[in-house]
Amino acid sequence: MTSAGSTGAVASGSARAVTLIRGAELVAVPWKNGGGLTREVAAFPADAGLDTFVWRVSVADVAQAGPFSRFAGIDRTLVLLSGAGMLLDEAKSDHTVKTHALTRPFDIARFSGETAIDARLVDGATRDFNLMVRRDSAQGELEVWRAAQHETQQERTLSADVVLLYCANGPLAVTLAGAHGNAHAQWLQTGDALRIDTPNALPCNMEGTGALLAISIRYTQR
Repeated sequence: MTSAGSTGAVASGSARAVTLIRGAELVAVPWKNGGGLTREVAAFPADAGLDTFVWRVSVADVAQAGPFSRFAGIDRTLVLLSGAGMLLDEAKSDHTVKTHALTRPFDIARFSGETAIDARLVDGATRDFNLMVRRDSAQGELEVWRAAQHETQQERTLSADVVLLYCANGPLAVTLAGAHGNAHAQWLQTGDALRIDTPNALPCNMEGTGALLAISIRYTQR
C-alpha cells in the first residue's frame, strides 16, 4: 500500500491504487465562511479549490452556532463523529423549517449545498464528517460500517470509481485482496482513512470493534 498525507487522482481505467491517509497529518483551515475549522481528508481534483472540486471529504470542528456555508450545485452528507451533537434547521421553499437532528454518534443528515442551513449546538462543540459531491459530475454514497461484536471479520465488496474508508472509531484492521490472492491488513486509528481508486469487485474485510464510514464515488462525467 502507498502511504501519503495527501492524495492524487487515478484516471478511469488505470490500475487500482491505494493511499493511506493519516489523520494526524491533516491540516486545519478556516471554513469558507470563517465560522469553524475544517481538515480536508481527500478531494478530486487534488489541487481543486472550494469552487472547483468534483468531490471533497473533510472533518469539521463546530464550536459555535451559526449558518453553514452555501455551495451551489453540491450534494452534502454530514455525519456526527463526536460531541453532544447539533440541530440543523433547513429553510424550505414553502417557508417551513425542516430540522436534521444529529444527536447520536454516526447520525446522518443529507441536504443540498444551496440550502440555507442554521446550526444549533446541543451542548458544546462537535466534530462532524462532511462529504460534498458536485451533482452534475458525480454521485456519492455514504454508509456506516460497524464492526459486529460476535464476528472477527466482515467481508464486503468494493466497486466504484473511488472508495474512501474513514475510521470513525478505531482501531480497525482493513484487509483488501491483492493481486494473485495476496492480502495485507492495514490498521487504522481514529481519523485515518484509506482511499482506493478504481476498485472493481474488490473484497474488503474489516476487523475490530469500531466503525468505518464507507464512501463510494461514481463519476457521471468524464
